[in-house]
Amino acid sequence: MQLVLQRVKQAKVEVDGKVVGEIGRGLLVFMAVDQGDSPKDIDYLIDKIIHLRIFEDSQGKMNLSALQAHGEFLVVSQFTLLCKVSSVLHVLIVVSAKDL
Repeated sequence: MQLVLQRVKQAKVEVDGKVVGEIGRGLLVFMAVDQGDSPKDIDYLIDKIIHLRIFEDSQGKMNLSALQAHGEFLVVSQFTLLCKVSSVLHVLIVVSAKDL
């Protein structure tokens, strides 16, 4: 499993010009689930993400989790995070989970 987290003031996902997901202040999570990943792995990472202290407290220190800061979450499937590159000039080979 691969994740990229981005702290955002706002974020949205559009498909064919229609907004299919939108948040205010929170975390944008790009997530790729690999073939060997289990629901238990996903649960573990969700727990880590929601408790990660990357939001500022009243003193300006990054000391609050998204939960404590009342942040929102937008999770976007991003299977390209699992790409393997055999050479700069070759095509990307993607391996991702089929069902979980």
